Amino acid sequence: MTLPRWNRDQMAARVARDIEDGMVVNLGIGLPTLVANHLPADREVVLHSENGVLGMGPAPPRGEEDPDLINAGKQAVTLRPGGCYFHHADSFAMMRGGHLDICVLGAFQVAVNGDLANWHTGAADAIPAVGGAMDLAIGAKRTFVMMEHLTKAGESKLVPCCSYPLTGMGCVSRIYTDLAVIELEGGQARVLDMVEGLDFPTLQQNTAVALTDAR
Repeated sequence: MTLPRWNRDQMAARVARDIEDGMVVNLGIGLPTLVANHLPADREVVLHSENGVLGMGPAPPRGEEDPDLINAGKQAVTLRPGGCYFHHADSFAMMRGGHLDICVLGAFQVAVNGDLANWHTGAADAIPAVGGAMDLAIGAKRTFVMMEHLTKAGESKLVPCCSYPLTGMGCVSRIYTDLAVIELEGGQARVLDMVEGLDFPTLQQNTAVALTDAR
C-alpha cells in the first residue's frame, strides 16, 4: 500500500508553522535545515548554529554562496540583519545554558516517553556522529524531531523503547514525520495533524505505539 506523504519541503513548512515569533531556534543537520527556508518573512525568529552563528537566514540563491558563511552541516546560509559570528565554545554555552527555545533534530528512533536516538545505529560498520545533538537535546527548552515515519524496511521509527544508543532521555516533545505531527507527553502519543488523504487507522497500523487522535 502506497501511503500519502508530505515531501521534505512540506514537512519543513509544517515545522516552521509551529515556531513562534521571537523564538531562538537551532536547526540540526539534515532535514531540519530546510525549516529555515519556510519561516514567514514577517516572523522574527533567530536561528542559531552550533558552529558559531546567530541570526541565520535561508539558503542563498545559486551562485551567491559565501564559503565562509555555513551552518553546522557545511551548507551555505545567509545572515540576517543583526546576525553575528562567535567562538564555538560560546555557541555550546548558549546550547547548554537553556538559551534556545527550540531545537529541531533528525532521528533514527524516538521512544514514546521522549527518549531520542539519533547519533548511532549500533551497527559494527556504522560511523557514529553525535555532533552537538546531546547538548541540544537536553539544553533546549523544547526538542522537536523531524524524521521519516518509517525506515526503509517499513518499520516505525516511533517505538515503545529505543533499541539504538540514546542521545537524550525524555527530551522529545513533538515529532514531525512525513505522515503526521505527534505530541509526546506523559508517555502518550497524541496526533495533532496528519497528511491529507491518510486516515487514522492506517496511521496507527504504521506506528509501533498506541496513538490518540487529538485533532
